[in-house]
Amino acid sequence: MNSNLKPSNLVTISVLLTLSRLQNWVNAKSEVPCYFIFGDSISDNGNNNYLNTLAKVNYPPYGNNFPEGPTGRFTNGRTVHDFIVESLGFKNYMPPFAQLRGKDVINGVNYASGSAGILDETGKINMGARIPMNQQILQNHRAVVSKITKEMRNDPAASKKHLAKCIYAVQIGSNDYINNFFMPKFYDTSRRLTMPTFTNVLIQQLSQQLRILYDFGARKFAVFGLPLIGCTPNAVSVHGTDGKPCVEKINKAAGLFNEKLQLLVHQLNANLTSAKMTYLNPPGLPVDLSIFANAESCCEIGGGGGELCIRDSSPCSSPEKYIFWDGVHLTETHYKVIAESAYSCTSPSCAAPFNIQKLAKL
Repeated sequence: MNSNLKPSNLVTISVLLTLSRLQNWVNAKSEVPCYFIFGDSISDNGNNNYLNTLAKVNYPPYGNNFPEGPTGRFTNGRTVHDFIVESLGFKNYMPPFAQLRGKDVINGVNYASGSAGILDETGKINMGARIPMNQQILQNHRAVVSKITKEMRNDPAASKKHLAKCIYAVQIGSNDYINNFFMPKFYDTSRRLTMPTFTNVLIQQLSQQLRILYDFGARKFAVFGLPLIGCTPNAVSVHGTDGKPCVEKINKAAGLFNEKLQLLVHQLNANLTSAKMTYLNPPGLPVDLSIFANAESCCEIGGGGGELCIRDSSPCSSPEKYIFWDGVHLTETHYKVIAESAYSCTSPSCAAPFNIQKLAKL
């Protein structure tokens, strides 16, 4: 660097470089034209806010580390898909379907709903209103596809071409276990079906749902496996662990679901012409839990059905040191880990047959 430059000139150069980087970001084109999100509370960013449900979090301390404050995200900051759309180069997060109000849907929409499941019945008895997967697809996404077609001068071919380039993120299934099968007080599912049989029912239903999305024009699918739902503070508290770190029967169910889901992705790739579908396995919890303040929730729980943060309670001061934000959901820090794995992992153990970065380029 020229030693004759004055400090004032250095400041000017620094500002110009910063402005240049910002301008490049503003002008940058996203890696795909649109990103659609289907799922549950892991992905919900406001769709449950106006529903008569226990599963809504549009109050403090949720959003404690999010610029807009409480938005309906079930964590302290950004969700998995917020991080992913940032990585893909979008300038804005995908708007929740419930709050579109004339917003442009050409770049994507978030349909996810807290306590929703693959099955219509999941979450209904114990949590109240929610938007199950069938409604997310058959009612809400259908309406958005229709709107996109109208925006493209009522040209179905142009709409199909646009939608074929989008990524469809599907992250659902946890509630079908924790708010259905493993909740015999409210649901008789476990008395009617064995866990393997129930898992087959879920996979068959999800297969139909993915095929319907395909019929609507979807071609690029990012399908997420279930996390270790037996390790949440709520699961441990409700079910007990017999001295082990997690509830093994719940994690076993999630593991079986993931095995069958990965096989389903492989089958659909083979059977659906032009389908580009990938399975994304969320990374497990850190092996060394001692590096965190503790494995309990960052906020004081007792809201919702007992697993959510108590309204206006004071959370921990360092959520980045915690795995769980409330009794079920992770902190922003760990959602970022999941997002980074989904976007760039190159191992078949976490992305098969490819990660989201490669999916975007196909």
